[in-house]
Order: sequence, then C-alpha cells, then structure tokens
Amino acid sequence: MLKLDPIRSDKVWGYENWIASVHPVAPHKDFLDQCGSEYPLLVKVIQANESLSVQVHPDDNDAVRLEGEGNRGKTECWYVLDAEPDAKLVFGLKNDSGKDYSKEELASAIKNNTLEKYLNNVSVKKGDFIFIPSGTVHAIGGGLRLLEVQQSCDLTYRLYDWGRPREVHIEKGLDVIKEDNLRPISPFENEFECNYFSLKKIPVSGGYSMMASSGNKTSSDWQLIFVISGEGKVKDSDGKIQQLKAEDIIAVSPGEKITLEGKLEIMKIMCK
Repeated sequence: MLKLDPIRSDKVWGYENWIASVHPVAPHKDFLDQCGSEYPLLVKVIQANESLSVQVHPDDNDAVRLEGEGNRGKTECWYVLDAEPDAKLVFGLKNDSGKDYSKEELASAIKNNTLEKYLNNVSVKKGDFIFIPSGTVHAIGGGLRLLEVQQSCDLTYRLYDWGRPREVHIEKGLDVIKEDNLRPISPFENEFECNYFSLKKIPVSGGYSMMASSGNKTSSDWQLIFVISGEGKVKDSDGKIQQLKAEDIIAVSPGEKITLEGKLEIMKIMCK
C-alpha cells in the first residue's frame, strides 16, 4: 500500500495536482518503481479558478496516426468535488440544428473568435459526473474543483483559449473531433465503467475491508482509493496504519488487503 503525495502544477487558470501518476511528465517514483511504467491511468485533482482552454483529445488510433507509435489516446471523466453556484463547463458542441459542423465552419469560427456560439455550456454542481470520451470538445469553467480520471496521456489539442496568447492546435484538433453517444451529465450513481477504467463510490461508516484483485499481478491490477470526504485511517495487511483525510489517495497492490476505519466517502478507481 502506498499513500501518494500530490505533484502540483500551476497553470494560468489555477492548478492541478497529479495524485496518481507513472507518466514521464510527473511520475510518483515509489508508485512507478512498484507498479511499473505500463500502469494505464492518470488521476488528478483540478482547481479551475478561471476557464481552461477549449480542447479535444485524440483516441488511441488518432494518437498513433498523428503523434507516432507508443502514444495512446485520452478518454477521461470528472467528478465534481466542489462548485461555485454559477459554475459551468463546455460539454461538446451545440446540436440545435441536428447537423454536424464542418471543419471549415469551425476553423472559420476559431479564426474569427466566434467559436463560443458553437459550444454547449452546461451548469454543474457538487457531486455531478461527466464522462469525456476521446474526441469530445470540452472545457472546464472557472469555479470548479474536480477529480479527473483519465488514460495516462498528456496529449491535448487546444482549439480556443478565450483570448490568451497560448499555442493552439486547430488542424489536429478539428481532425479528431467525435461527438458520438455523449452520456448526459448527472449526479454520480455510485458506479461507472468504460473501456479504460471503472469507478465505485463507497460510504464508510465504521469499517470497510477490501482486497485488490490479484489477477495476473500486472500493473493494471493495482487499485486506487481516493478520499472524497471525511477522515479516518487505513491499515494494510502488515499492520501499517496511515491517517486519511479528504483528497488523500492510496495505491493498493494486487492481492493486498486493506481495512479502512472512520467516517469517509471514497472512490475506488480500477483499470479495465
């Protein structure tokens, strides 16, 4: 069992904490050493004081096509940890007319700073869940704090940045947009799974024991426990005890048993 310390990265819009990572940009050394570089997920806490750029991520095939062998796509999800009363985010493109927009139309809107009229802005609140398949146009708005679970990938194509003078990637971004079968935003319903990860929210009042699946004892068999709220402690099979509070995260190795005690709400994060 490893308790992982956040690796903070300050941004023009706020900051993000990489809380479980083997990605070369910011790896947790102990996690990397024990789990290995093939662990397929990356988990962050994002604090957005201002809006992030409007962006899109490639899927696995497009990542290889555009960036070369060894790259993977980025499907992700967000769980809203906190939200100001008027918090919003961009979730896909508007589809009022029932038609898809051409690349030429969107490129012209970006050039003329009129892309905002094409964006689907949605209000969100604490406890909401947003699934962002690769290819979805999206942007986190200001006043939001999110738990983000994603493929271990740092490929972002920035389409529009609200007038900030940062690099944009219009050609690649427009090339990878897919707006198929978006799941409606709603309060998290205790469990979720997709092709890359699964999440389960568990209330703990008193005690809770679990064992990470032994499987083939590969890096993908590690499980993560993120504390959404509350406080308590966790004990591993060797009797080692760690104190826990909100936004702490522990990595549990395959076949290891842990016991949580206290009053907590946790998110169990597993690879698929």
